[in-house]
Amino acid sequence: MLMQSQLDIAGTLLGTDGPAAKARTSTGSREPKAASERFWYKLGRSAVSLFTRTALDMDVQWHGPLPEGPKILAANHPTTTDPFFILTLLPEQTSVLVTGGAFEVPLFGPYLRNAGHVPVLRNSGGATIRQATDLLRSGRTVAIFPEGALSPLKGGIGFHRPRSGVARLALSSSAPVIPVGIGLQEDRIRTVAVEMEGGQEEGRFYTGGQYAVTVGKPMWFEGNVDNWEYVRLVSGRIMQRIERLSQQSALRIQPTPTIVPSPATGLAAWAAA
Repeated sequence: MLMQSQLDIAGTLLGTDGPAAKARTSTGSREPKAASERFWYKLGRSAVSLFTRTALDMDVQWHGPLPEGPKILAANHPTTTDPFFILTLLPEQTSVLVTGGAFEVPLFGPYLRNAGHVPVLRNSGGATIRQATDLLRSGRTVAIFPEGALSPLKGGIGFHRPRSGVARLALSSSAPVIPVGIGLQEDRIRTVAVEMEGGQEEGRFYTGGQYAVTVGKPMWFEGNVDNWEYVRLVSGRIMQRIERLSQQSALRIQPTPTIVPSPATGLAAWAAA
């Protein structure tokens, strides 16, 4: 009986691929893509790090050490620039869930795709969460904004009710959730209309000023991802922690911004009960 290695050699001589050859081809095809993603990610992160060091008064406080391995960063979302600023928190490559329309913006979209970020597509049937879960299982850290939209800013930093994505991601992957609360100077936000997905959307850009971030302790969850009530409970608990951390960040901003009570607070209180 021929050994598998002999079959592979024979297949190569005959112009066919044995299992080992196929595995080598598959691995070889993934390695250049991973290397390319790391290059573009590091290039972008270096540019953002330079900007945060020179243009922002960035103040980061940690409630404790973070676990090794892939994690889920979950933050509030007062500005369009938050996804890039939070990349500076961790040394490892992090894939951010970004609105799908951003991937259609010339130059910027190709960068997002090449750097390994994840498009959030409407009516995707769960494809976005599956892609992010696969990344976590492969060892990649993922960042998500549970509100699913920019946080409301009406007389202060508010919060939307959380969507189900962060809970589904945590329950599907078993990765720890790292809650992150952002506080900033509202009067330093620059609002512009951005063409996206065939229409205009509000873009909020933070180009200078105080930017406070509080990173909370890890949260672990397990349970049935198909149990909607439980998913809602988990989402509420995560959002409650994010709200508290954001309030701690806001207190370090001078002058102290107003925190607006929101529907998310009521949900968080229900979730904690």
